[in-house]
Amino acid sequence: MASGKEIRTKILSVQNTRKITKAMEMVAASKMRKAQERMKAARPYGDKIRRIAANLSHANSEYRHPFLTRKDQVNNAGLIVITTDKGLCGGLNTNVLRLALGRMKEWDAAGVKKTRVTCVGNKGLGFMQRMGADVASKVTALGDTPHLEKLIGPIKVLLDAFSAGELDVVYIAYTRFVNTMKQEPVLEQLLPTSPTPNWWSTNCWCAMSRHWCTSRWRRTWLRNNLRAWWR
Repeated sequence: MASGKEIRTKILSVQNTRKITKAMEMVAASKMRKAQERMKAARPYGDKIRRIAANLSHANSEYRHPFLTRKDQVNNAGLIVITTDKGLCGGLNTNVLRLALGRMKEWDAAGVKKTRVTCVGNKGLGFMQRMGADVASKVTALGDTPHLEKLIGPIKVLLDAFSAGELDVVYIAYTRFVNTMKQEPVLEQLLPTSPTPNWWSTNCWCAMSRHWCTSRWRRTWLRNNLRAWWR
């Protein structure tokens, strides 16, 4: 039977452990809150950019950018997979990797000759390497505050391949944050740029098409929206 001194020592040890874990919880909560604030601040900008791209894809101009040119048959595909660098995050990585792997299997069944993958995050990189995927580029150890300079190079590898005609389509797989209890895996077509119901509804596009030709309305729309975006 343990003596009174041993029991008091054990109680003190548990209390010290509780203090440490409480401090870790507070640090994690602070990081989570800051990450949510950055996400909420960046999401409207990203949504606006995609809506503009969807709008431009409807434009009837003589010049067609390679990013807007759709090919009839997909022979080579590109996939950007965004995961975390570390684990202990539930099914966040598992769900998005399962979604990406399912699309790669669909491409194989459809006769796609080659799929090139860009991995953002160590978990996705390790998974794709174990699966024997063709990893064209990678970036890891981004930390809590990713910098654009580190992302441009790896992402540009697939963008340049698409512009050169080496890829027919490029998709991006990531996790969309809903709340702390729910995160949704998402797979979206990045190139060629095309409108989807989530980006640009048919009714909204028809309404804008009728008014876009009015120069006064166009100037007002651009002035109001650009001013709101760059605040």
